[in-house]
Amino acid sequence: MASGLSGLGRYTDVSVLVLLSLANGPKHGYAMIEDIMQFSGTHLEPGTLYGALMRLERKGWITTLPAESRRHPYQLTEAGRDVLRQQVATLQQIAAVGAVRLALG
Repeated sequence: MASGLSGLGRYTDVSVLVLLSLANGPKHGYAMIEDIMQFSGTHLEPGTLYGALMRLERKGWITTLPAESRRHPYQLTEAGRDVLRQQVATLQQIAAVGAVRLALG
């Protein structure tokens, strides 16, 4: 995030960030935190991430895979992929309206 925007905070939904991270393959928690930081500039604390993972799993949008050593990877489900498609379409619509309004302003 640009330093001049730091006062605005981050307008992100943790669930969308997690779904986006898992869209390109299964990951464990730390790998998701790193991936999300890389593509969005948002640092998630472990408690925030794991709370979101529990909610997403309850909704059936992600699933837990068998543990690898001590790491527990998660995977996007088809239902989660459908929800993510809808969210991305909404975000694209919002960005398009923003671009038009800024151009008119």
